[in-house]
Amino acid sequence: MYLENFVIQGGKELFGEVNISGAKNAAVAIIPAALLSNDVVRIENIPNISDVSLIIQILDRMGAGIKMINKNTIEIDSRPVVYQKVSDELASHFRASYYLIGVMLGRFKKAEVAMPGGCDFGVRPIDLHQKGFEMLGAKVDIINAMVCAEADKLVGASIYMDTVSVGATINIMLAAVLARGLTVIENAAKEPHIVDLANFLNSMGADVRGAGTDVIKIRGVEKLHGCTYSIIPDQIEAGTYMVAAAACGGDVLVKNVIPKHLESISAKLEEVGAEIIEYDDAVRVTRFKPLTGCNVKTMPHPGFPTDMQPQMAALLSIAKGTSILSESVWDNRFQYVGQLLRMGADIQVDGKVAVIKGVDKLAGVAVKATDLRAGAAMIIAGLTAEGKTVVEDIQFIDRGYEDVCEKFGSLGADIRRVEIKNADVKISDAG
Repeated sequence: MYLENFVIQGGKELFGEVNISGAKNAAVAIIPAALLSNDVVRIENIPNISDVSLIIQILDRMGAGIKMINKNTIEIDSRPVVYQKVSDELASHFRASYYLIGVMLGRFKKAEVAMPGGCDFGVRPIDLHQKGFEMLGAKVDIINAMVCAEADKLVGASIYMDTVSVGATINIMLAAVLARGLTVIENAAKEPHIVDLANFLNSMGADVRGAGTDVIKIRGVEKLHGCTYSIIPDQIEAGTYMVAAAACGGDVLVKNVIPKHLESISAKLEEVGAEIIEYDDAVRVTRFKPLTGCNVKTMPHPGFPTDMQPQMAALLSIAKGTSILSESVWDNRFQYVGQLLRMGADIQVDGKVAVIKGVDKLAGVAVKATDLRAGAAMIIAGLTAEGKTVVEDIQFIDRGYEDVCEKFGSLGADIRRVEIKNADVKISDAG
């Protein structure tokens, strides 16, 4: 079997421009949502990553007409789609497969979808999804690791989210757009990709209001039509290149972004010693003075994103002084810390808090990507380290970053994708 690693020769500052791809977290909700239209939908600016490839494969198996216009544009004809269960062969490889429950419940009034996979950094309960579907009138059971939902009809309801959940907010939106009457989601998540999904649904004729606030109102419509829609830029990919520029030093223009989505990241980078200049659709990150530590606490949007926490840890590992990194979203997101310790970082983890004492420099060694964003952190750590870093298990990184070697290479980084032949390896489903 063939295995690929990233090989990084660290110690280079980054200079130049990088274009950000479409948002992964928006694409994996918007692409299955196309099935709600029973028409032809054209989606532009999709990221060329493995999670998107998987969701397209699932739609193809369901009978949708899939036409790739180019690597970032797809046409989906959902008229031929027939109801079928979604087995764990594909669904178990990534978390966003659970959006098919809301989509199929909305279109067919029933769904059977394997329990989702994805990165393993804490419990991923679907109880809030289940509660939302039941409030809309569905009966939901979990049988043999399959989520089985069925309803005679879906009727709008007022649904209060006990905790802020991006996934549950999206799934309830998907199920509610074709339900009868008004659905109100209170304590809804406010992430940019929720707003993007709402805009996409409205482009197909849905009536969704309030996305981006903590109260979303959805008035059900009888049917949706086709549309052409362009996905927003990826907030987390943009943040990753911003943190890399600050960690390595240099001068990088991060293009095709929405600067407002990046404000919490920009604020922390300015605190550690970088200079951030915002343009209409770009941010420039420069850093020529020493890094200083800061405290970071992850929060739901508009707070500092949990998906940027590992990347920030890599930067803080080489920032002067002591930093405290607090995780408030996931229970077990510090699994990657052992890899940074191998590189010489000084980090102590106690539950959801990591205390990071900055060291002069990290040392290049072989490390593993324990999940998608941890993999990005390993790249950043390798770029700053002295000597050669080998990043293994890069299939996790390919789930969420398009052309990562090419993009970092264009900034002057020495990073290569290297194929190792005849490797005896079992690739995990998680990520």
